[in-house]
Amino acid sequence: MMGLSTFFMIGYPLLFLGLRQYTEGDWTVNPFDFIAELKNFFRDYVNPSNALAMQKYMRYQFPFLGIKTPERKQLLRQFLSTHSFQPEQLTDVVKGLWLLPEREFHYVAMDLLLMYRKKGWLKEDIQLIEELIVTKSWWDTVDVLAPRMAGPYVRQYPEKGRQVLDQWIESDNKWLKRSAIIHQLRFKEETDEQLLYRYILQSKDTKEFFIQKAIGWALREYAKTNPESVRRFVSETELPALSRREALKHMKKGEG
Repeated sequence: MMGLSTFFMIGYPLLFLGLRQYTEGDWTVNPFDFIAELKNFFRDYVNPSNALAMQKYMRYQFPFLGIKTPERKQLLRQFLSTHSFQPEQLTDVVKGLWLLPEREFHYVAMDLLLMYRKKGWLKEDIQLIEELIVTKSWWDTVDVLAPRMAGPYVRQYPEKGRQVLDQWIESDNKWLKRSAIIHQLRFKEETDEQLLYRYILQSKDTKEFFIQKAIGWALREYAKTNPESVRRFVSETELPALSRREALKHMKKGEG
């Protein structure tokens, strides 16, 4: 699959060659037109005051338009009522949106991914998910990509998914490691406890804040399903103080 940097230099300009396709009642456009029109539509709703607050909250990692989540989702629904693209163009649309500077467009890209893959993931989608995790990375996108995309993907393709996640946990990239640890956040009773604990044991000696936080978060979520197991694991494992504190945060004294 074409990486995002290569896509920017080669693939994205090729989208200029497409022509807008319209027939009565059909608002399908090529990926470039879709992205360009969506960009112009959203930029009409810039809120400088919100943008400054959002940039500050994200430690100035990215510029923002200042469109908060409820408004963003409403605007996307409005835009999609008169614009669409072919399902096979989803990857091109997502990559194109990810290249735009403002963070809201990355959120829209994830909204579209979840919308178009509601009925299931394609086997090759894990490559796109990984590219998005390691590109323009911060917790706000990674914490959607891992539990809401990588997690369901692993459920659908357990053998392929496990193979990829095993590579992520061994990676030097902290966001891939974090994703491997938290991909089961929504699994509840279906959590693979052995895998969860193995990934934590492989990562527990790190001094990286986002990994320590991920360990605590994953354990805290699993404790809602199996508090006894989590309490025992935490008591028997030398975890960073942050991870331990996060893991036990909502457990009542003596629970488990």
